[in-house]
Amino acid sequence: MKKIFALLFLLPLLSEAQLKWTNVDALFQPLPEGVHVYVTQDSLDGKPNKAYYLSAPLKHPAIRFSAQIGKGKRYTPNEYYASEGSPLLVVNTTFFEFVHNSNLNLVMNNGELLAYNHHTTAGRGKDTLTYKHTLGSAIGIDKKGNADIAWLFTDSSAGYPLASQEPVQYIKDSIATLKPSQFNAPVHWRKWKMQTAVGGGPVLVQNGVYKVTNNEEQKFAGKGLTDKHPRTAMGYTRNGELIVLAVEGRAPGKAEGASLKQLAEIFVSLGCEEALNLDGGGSSCLLINGKETIKPSDKEGQRPVPAVFMIHSRK
Repeated sequence: MKKIFALLFLLPLLSEAQLKWTNVDALFQPLPEGVHVYVTQDSLDGKPNKAYYLSAPLKHPAIRFSAQIGKGKRYTPNEYYASEGSPLLVVNTTFFEFVHNSNLNLVMNNGELLAYNHHTTAGRGKDTLTYKHTLGSAIGIDKKGNADIAWLFTDSSAGYPLASQEPVQYIKDSIATLKPSQFNAPVHWRKWKMQTAVGGGPVLVQNGVYKVTNNEEQKFAGKGLTDKHPRTAMGYTRNGELIVLAVEGRAPGKAEGASLKQLAEIFVSLGCEEALNLDGGGSSCLLINGKETIKPSDKEGQRPVPAVFMIHSRK
């Protein structure tokens, strides 16, 4: 009886992990050697689904990674593509606020911090005098082409973020600002010396297994973990492949999107060591050689965003 129960429990996970991916390199040429594009239209939990991912060797000599911000403005991925020298890949990244077009997560390019994690959120209603302090997560690539996902404390006066390789429990108190040393649990901080990095959250995969860490990062409330939406996410495999994934959604009968749980299981099935959720919904957009993959869910088309991650092919 126990074996039957265990198998029934595993069936949903197995069905999500067994997506069939079709190579569509021919639709997005020219691609450097070792770079590939895949699409699936297999259903997720019986619901219509469409997703694309690009895989790229992290240490390929003809590939360069970068990130760019809008500097107080927001631009569509098409506009970044036109202004940044027609990159091989352009994808949306950080969460942001619309009033000042500000990134709420870290962005690094050429080892320089361009945007910082938003660590503190003020309470509402009866809790207006309290603050919630969280560490946001990011994915980075260093000079040698090594990728890492970590939880970061960023400070505009510091040259590099401080990183923890383990999730850190958030703090709720009446102090408007917080120092790294004030987090409750002992944190093993180290300087995170990445060349290119973009933030989002929550972390989806650690050590090759499903692990959504929303309890620490507090990115979503209520049904935020189980609702299906368009998604953008990135991860890397044990053999040094970067995976950039976009899931189409909010298109009833065609592509209904993925939950964070389903998103994590997809990355596990692709052999990822770590994976990170990025801003999704109407922001999700993945361009390869200037061509759209998923169809953005906003009726206006591509949503202007204040930051993107890019892959460039050296000529």
